[in-house]
Amino acid sequence: MGSDSKMKNKPMITFLKGSIRITGLLRNDAFESNYPFCLWDEKKCAYFAEALHYRELITFLHNVDASSVDAARNYEKLSLTLGKRIALRPHQKTAFDKWHESGGRGVVSLPTGAGKTILAVQCIELISRPTLVVVPTLDLLRQWVEVLNEFLNVEVGMLGGGERNVQLISVATYDTAALMIESLGDKFGFLIFDECHHLPSPQYSWIAKSGIAPFRLGLSATVERPDGKEEIIYQLLGPKVCDVGISEMTDNILSPYDVVTYEVPLSDNEHLQYQDSRKVYLGFLRKNRISLSGKGGWAHFLKSASYLPGGKEAIRAYRLQKKIAEGSEAKLGKLWSILCELADERIIVFTNDNELAYRIGSRFILPVLTHRTKASERKRFLEMFRSGELKVLVTSKVLNEGVDVPEASVAVVVSGSSTTREHVQRLGRVLRHKPGKRAVLYELISRETAEKFVSERRNQHDAYQGTS
Repeated sequence: MGSDSKMKNKPMITFLKGSIRITGLLRNDAFESNYPFCLWDEKKCAYFAEALHYRELITFLHNVDASSVDAARNYEKLSLTLGKRIALRPHQKTAFDKWHESGGRGVVSLPTGAGKTILAVQCIELISRPTLVVVPTLDLLRQWVEVLNEFLNVEVGMLGGGERNVQLISVATYDTAALMIESLGDKFGFLIFDECHHLPSPQYSWIAKSGIAPFRLGLSATVERPDGKEEIIYQLLGPKVCDVGISEMTDNILSPYDVVTYEVPLSDNEHLQYQDSRKVYLGFLRKNRISLSGKGGWAHFLKSASYLPGGKEAIRAYRLQKKIAEGSEAKLGKLWSILCELADERIIVFTNDNELAYRIGSRFILPVLTHRTKASERKRFLEMFRSGELKVLVTSKVLNEGVDVPEASVAVVVSGSSTTREHVQRLGRVLRHKPGKRAVLYELISRETAEKFVSERRNQHDAYQGTS
């Protein structure tokens, strides 16, 4: 049988609710050394592992005993043909080839609008196995189903938004997939994770760990995470095989664009309130020797503020100074001037929170999209925006990713976090190519506030250099 392990009857691998079991092997130190993720159960005389490791374990079993039984896989190869011909562009062809060379496993990083979905369709056709596509939002769920129905000759299932239709090719939201993966993990040979930067959370990584799919593809415009947990993505899906930035895209793939930053002053009253609040907040940090620069610094501040004297006041002060800087009157005035100047353009206004989004919507009589917006209303707003009946949409974060609005040519970031991912995503909303289009992202910053440092940090990304 080889030096890795010894046989006890015929080896068999089975799927058990998110894990796999190997029977027919005697416990062996060499095997456990080579496959440390396998745990021996003395009572059941079997090895157990996360379903994620199916590919390497079934390969091992077949190598040591051709008669070993694969009772884990509950799917067969499909006969897929494309209903429409796909001509991959050079960057897509490069990503496709590198992913294929990596054994059908890996992560591809392409900018929003660079054709990640079409690339995935070509990968599905190549692999021709039952496929589960996992997406973060209902908007993306519907978009993927539409594209797959357009290109593939099979019915496409939908899991999420009240739907539970499982087909050989299915699309699920992360939340629904996490709930159903224990029963679905043996039914798909190919897993695709769109916006795969969500994957490292314990709830979502469970999806990748509990499926046996030998073939895996991760897609994202911004794989890197502030917490460094992108390594978890590579462990679950395979290495990053292709990384193309916005600045590398030619004009016939993404629209040329400019990034314009406006610094606007606080009013005298706002400035006074801001300085007083910041003094309280920073005073608490200094007094208790709390640094926010290191890993876990923010969590340390919140924990300390929950029990140290002056902590609650410090949190209130932090929120107030942030609120003043993010929604100053000068910012709203500058926003209005941009809206008036570009009245014929399709514009998306981004804020960091719902409160400011609704404040802008109320002041300027504009439609607002947040996580509170009903699905039917959200769909209607987006359809009216695409048709031109609505020229402006205000949103907090729900349009950061997964919404295809090629008509949008202007983004105005009134407020946001310091993460480059969020702002690359927001920039991506206006970069989808249309002939003659030139996109603009306006960034509004309150002068002499911490927003200046936030802007400098996110502007280090090459996407913020523009293509002028």
